[in-house]
Amino acid sequence: MTGKQATDIFSPEKRSAIMRAVKSENTKPELTLRKALFALGYRYRLNKKDLPGKPDLVFPKHRCVVFVHGCFWHGHHCKRGSRTPKSNVDYWRRKIDRNRRRDQENALALNELGWRVITVWECELATLDPSALPIASDYSR
Repeated sequence: MTGKQATDIFSPEKRSAIMRAVKSENTKPELTLRKALFALGYRYRLNKKDLPGKPDLVFPKHRCVVFVHGCFWHGHHCKRGSRTPKSNVDYWRRKIDRNRRRDQENALALNELGWRVITVWECELATLDPSALPIASDYSR
């Protein structure tokens, strides 16, 4: 990295506490989508550990899973997902690259098991029409 490296404004202990508080389940984007889908009559299972990637929403009857991805954590191409942290840049690039590879591997494994995979990005939730998600074309609500 050229030029000055930005220093963290938090102590290592405080930064560690902040990072521990980042949730992987029941996040605000996930809850927003779950509430909208439930209101449309969709019923689902949450975070099935026996499926690759432990999908956020599982629709067993339709062999469909939904992942709700945070743009930064999963390296989306939007403004928030394209943002590069100012400190520890190499670490974050490697971490996000690993997340993206893992997401692709999980989607491929689920497809091979006969599951359809839908990814909903955090930035899409403001304009997303949940009824347009292809969970099941024959799903009668």
